[in-house]
Amino acid sequence: MAVPGVRPTPPPEPLTTVRLWDESARPAGPQPPGDAAYSARGRVIAGHLIEVHDHLRAELTQIRDLISQVRDSEGAAEARSAINQMTLRNNRWTLGAYCASYCRVVTGHHTLEDQAVFPHLRAREPGLGPVIDRLASEHEIIHDDLDAELVALLARPGEFTRLQQAADVLTDVLLSHLAYEEAQLVEPLARHGFYTGQV
Repeated sequence: MAVPGVRPTPPPEPLTTVRLWDESARPAGPQPPGDAAYSARGRVIAGHLIEVHDHLRAELTQIRDLISQVRDSEGAAEARSAINQMTLRNNRWTLGAYCASYCRVVTGHHTLEDQAVFPHLRAREPGLGPVIDRLASEHEIIHDDLDAELVALLARPGEFTRLQQAADVLTDVLLSHLAYEEAQLVEPLARHGFYTGQV
């Protein structure tokens, strides 16, 4: 059931053929009660999840743009002066710092969900258990496999093909995850909020 005025973001077309999980095996949450009502506050709260995810999407786009900029400047680096080389090292460091920072933000967001939001929703709506378990499992895959690889690749100069591949896989996985989370949680969040007493 849709929440009036709140529209989850659909997943985009993937950039790669790499799949770290079977999306067809994702469980769906229960249907809302027939008498479900959505207050204005509940709709704002549900929309907040999308706003936070939109921020993560926008920053991921910035990371992809930064990778392209640094990669493109690397090709011409051989002909540049030592000053430009210093700039390139600075650009690579900046890219690495930005990626590492982004990964920490995503990890913080997922940790908050895992430790506070998910237990609250599970207590209020036990039928969401399989969805919450799946989302938590996807959090682990995103952080254990992808974040670390992306940051590690930045430490190795000139490996932009592998870095781009890692960024593409992260993009596919994270955007798919965010879309699934919104599709499953926007409606319950509109009724239950992020914590007890919020709605």
